[in-house]
Amino acid sequence: MSSQYRHEYKYLTDSVQEAILLIRAEGLMARDSHAGEAGSYLVRSLYFDDWADSCLWENENGTDLRTKFRLRYYGTDSGAVHLEKKSKIRGMTAKESCMLSEEECRLLTEGKVPEVVSGMSGQKQRLLLEMSLKKLEPKVIVTYERIPFVYPGGNVRVTFDRNISSSGDISRFFRTDYGTRPVLAPGNNVLEVKWDEALPLHIKEALGLDTLVWTAFSKYYMCRTYHL
Repeated sequence: MSSQYRHEYKYLTDSVQEAILLIRAEGLMARDSHAGEAGSYLVRSLYFDDWADSCLWENENGTDLRTKFRLRYYGTDSGAVHLEKKSKIRGMTAKESCMLSEEECRLLTEGKVPEVVSGMSGQKQRLLLEMSLKKLEPKVIVTYERIPFVYPGGNVRVTFDRNISSSGDISRFFRTDYGTRPVLAPGNNVLEVKWDEALPLHIKEALGLDTLVWTAFSKYYMCRTYHL
């Protein structure tokens, strides 16, 4: 699966700001159907980089264009794992992804890129070939709770990400019992706003985006700094 480039802005919020914005978002948008009855879900990602940590330093330097590769699954459902490539340029992002088998996931967590074979989708072949050429290897686990909202006009997606934590216990990624450590001060969270062509003005005003602290926050970068 591939997607076009979309606008993506991030803001740091404290617990009071988040509580207010959650109420406003509830009145304007629908919860993402994947959130279920709880209204949120847990995101687990394993990020990759090369021997020189090129992705890490490109993030620090604000390099355009830059890309990241990760494995991702939700909650405890490690039977449905996606390999994702996220690209970013001038504040816009695009994502490509494909499903992986259990064996392919195991190889990647061991630092081995699965062999490209006939029968694989073109998307999977391209992603695995790029990982192999770049000699990517697993670096850090990023875990957080996400409260997602969607709005059809402009294909808007607003997410509140809480309890962002890191772990270097890569071998336990699919067991879900790895130890974690927070990367933000208690009560601090990240608001992400994504849209296609234009962000509806009433949503922008309701969320008070002009008054929030914009950030180039990267979960991967923040979590990696705890393990260097």
